[in-house]
Amino acid sequence: MPRFIDAKLFKFLIVGVINTIVGAGTMFLLYNVFECSYWISSACNYIVGGICSFLLNKYFTFKNHKKSFVQIIQFSVLLVICYLIAYIGAKQLVYALLADFSIKIRDNIAMFTGMCLYTLLNYIGQRFFVFKEENVNG
Repeated sequence: MPRFIDAKLFKFLIVGVINTIVGAGTMFLLYNVFECSYWISSACNYIVGGICSFLLNKYFTFKNHKKSFVQIIQFSVLLVICYLIAYIGAKQLVYALLADFSIKIRDNIAMFTGMCLYTLLNYIGQRFFVFKEENVNG
C-alpha cells in the first residue's frame, strides 16, 4: 500500500493550484460578473480544469504513460462523481448552516467548500483508481 502523503500529493497540489487559478477564476467570474447560475458556473470550473488536470496529473504527478481510452473514461466518470458529491453536499451543508445569509453569500461559500471537498475526493480517485500504479512485483 503506497503512502498517502508523499511527493505525488505535493505534485497533485501544485497541479491543483494551476487548475484552481484557471477553474475557480472561471467559476467566480461566470457567477459574479456574468450572473450565470450556481450549476453552470461550478460545472464550467471542472470542464475547463478537467482537461488540464488530466494531462498534468497523468504525466507530471503520477508519471503514467499508459495509452488507454478506458483511463479517459475512468477520469471523466471520477470527475462527475466527485463534482456531484462535493457540490451537492456543500450546497446542502452551507444552506443548512448559513440559512440567515443571502443566497449570493451562501452560494459563494458553498462553491468554495465544494471546491475543497472535490479536491480531496479527486486526489483519492486519481491516485488509487484512475492512475493506480501497477504492481510489477506480482
